[in-house]
Amino acid sequence: MDPALNGMNIAILVTDGFEQVELTEPKKALEAAGALTRIVSDKFDKVQGMNHDQPGDQFTVDLLLREADAKAFDAVLLPGGKVNAAALREMDEAQRFVQNIEEDNKPIAVICHGGWLLVSAGLVEGRTMTSFPALEQDIRSAGGNWVDQEVVVDGNLVSSRTPEDIPAFNDKMVEVIANRMQEHLRGTGDEHAVGLAGS
Repeated sequence: MDPALNGMNIAILVTDGFEQVELTEPKKALEAAGALTRIVSDKFDKVQGMNHDQPGDQFTVDLLLREADAKAFDAVLLPGGKVNAAALREMDEAQRFVQNIEEDNKPIAVICHGGWLLVSAGLVEGRTMTSFPALEQDIRSAGGNWVDQEVVVDGNLVSSRTPEDIPAFNDKMVEVIANRMQEHLRGTGDEHAVGLAGS
């Protein structure tokens, strides 16, 4: 049987200061399921990961944020890390990218502090989600329903709290993206189509 996400294009949106394991482990899970992942950033060449408060590895940027078209992707992954998330939420291009993903009802997978971007982009009102506990009041103030669970699925939105939740987060992220692909294929009647991008 083909991998669940065969041919799906997933954007991983980060800037310097992201929590490294929140990128690497979900990225592995997506690729193991057959997806193609691309690191999208405002930074040229490399982006800096963190292991909590210590510098981690650098990762190659595949696509500059200002050149990224949400229509070319089937879903977006938003790793956390306080520095990363605080910077992304202030970027108009990052807000527009996730708004465009949401407009097409494509999956958004967000963990830890990553939810700050969704708050700033106006995408949490009426949604049930979780995050790093420090974001609870921001999410509630923006009209979201914050809950303390390892993983929460609300339609196209998958959210988790911390690196400890990554196994559950990965499972639900892959499941939601796979379900979205199957819904699209049923809608088109083409069981052999690959990916949703552009739809």
